[in-house]
Amino acid sequence: MKPIFKRIMLKLSGEALMGDEKFGIHSNSLISIAQEIKEVTELGCQTAIVIGGGNIFRGITRDEKVIDEITGDYMGMLATVINGLALQSCLEKMNAITRVQSAFEMRQFCEPYIRRRAIRHLEKGRIVIFVGGTGNPYFTTDTAAALKAIEIGAEVILKATKVDGVYTDDPLKNKNAKRYDWLTYKDVLAKELKVMDNTAITLCLNNRLPIIVFNLFKKGNLKKIIFGKGTKTVIADTGSKLCHLL
Repeated sequence: MKPIFKRIMLKLSGEALMGDEKFGIHSNSLISIAQEIKEVTELGCQTAIVIGGGNIFRGITRDEKVIDEITGDYMGMLATVINGLALQSCLEKMNAITRVQSAFEMRQFCEPYIRRRAIRHLEKGRIVIFVGGTGNPYFTTDTAAALKAIEIGAEVILKATKVDGVYTDDPLKNKNAKRYDWLTYKDVLAKELKVMDNTAITLCLNNRLPIIVFNLFKKGNLKKIIFGKGTKTVIADTGSKLCHLL
């Protein structure tokens, strides 16, 4: 049995690396995530990753008296580099082959983003970690994930969260919240569901790029998703070929 996706874009938040801590990188959480990624790569699924930096610094929470908005966004971009290097190191300790590509030049630490080189790495079975967001202020790492996924020809964005899909309300606070099995992009925008920011959703809509929202923290869940199984919410056109695969 082969994965239903040949090439995926995994969107990880910086908070995913925190575990139960209030900030920073929790070793066991990082190891768990790396193991999930390595497992699907070994199954032949070409894996690209965009990672956030909210566990280290979030531009939106800056003190306006000290840090202006654009500087705050640049600081957030640098935080994603720290997370990307941590994930790379953890994966390579598991004997996975990785490359980190940055939206801005940091040659001592990682490669500059070059589309054709990134695709070549993926074709050779290397895990590619994209850091630095889009390289521009005012854009989130959600938008970076959508842009990079489109550029490298990923078949789907897998949005990793702490819950198993998109709900009518926060399921961690409201036990009566109901999970959506399937949503269209316009549903997400109209209902103002906080899946990804509106720019990212619109990019996926315009390019018919499906999004799957799932719980990364259930062991083996990423593997289930790439085989079309597991609990999740799919965001796509109703005529998408995913209708016949999921």
